[in-house]
Amino acid sequence: MSSPDSEPTLTAFAGLSRIASGTRAELLAVLHARADADLAVVFDDSTGERLDLDLRPAGAPPLPEVGGGDEPITRGVGRPKLGVVAREVTLLPRHWDWLSRQPGGASVALRRLVDEARRVHADRDAERASREAAYRFMSAMAGDLPGFEDAARALFAGERARFETLVAPWPDDLRTYLQRLAAAAWSAA
Repeated sequence: MSSPDSEPTLTAFAGLSRIASGTRAELLAVLHARADADLAVVFDDSTGERLDLDLRPAGAPPLPEVGGGDEPITRGVGRPKLGVVAREVTLLPRHWDWLSRQPGGASVALRRLVDEARRVHADRDAERASREAAYRFMSAMAGDLPGFEDAARALFAGERARFETLVAPWPDDLRTYLQRLAAAAWSAA
């Protein structure tokens, strides 16, 4: 899996066999060299999400945009140049009262609370993210395989031994990648 600062790594499957892994550019180079590239299924190694890559040759004309291009551009609220985007937060009056009494105001207090929660719950969040990534991949690639439902239950129950027993008969490439995605799900078990 990739770190937040590095380019995400991807993995491609043809059927139930892994055909390539690497950065987007590396994966595209391998897929462009394959005759069956249009049958490849690509996953993000950090999220388990299926991706649709543009496999057209370099220099190919862009795909036409869906819908008209005449919609007016609306300017968002916040400080977009700094990456700040305003979103709605719904709180009760007592929450707003408490936030208004904090040094720096509501925004500073909320950022501090979020940073603290991220630090305190980092391990639990990593376990949850790992389980969700493994499940996304399982659903896309192994939904029809024997033991899928029981393996999904074992994954979310944190039953590593049972999970590994249930996925043991699955094809090697699929099982190996799935176990890699699920690795952080077992840290507390």
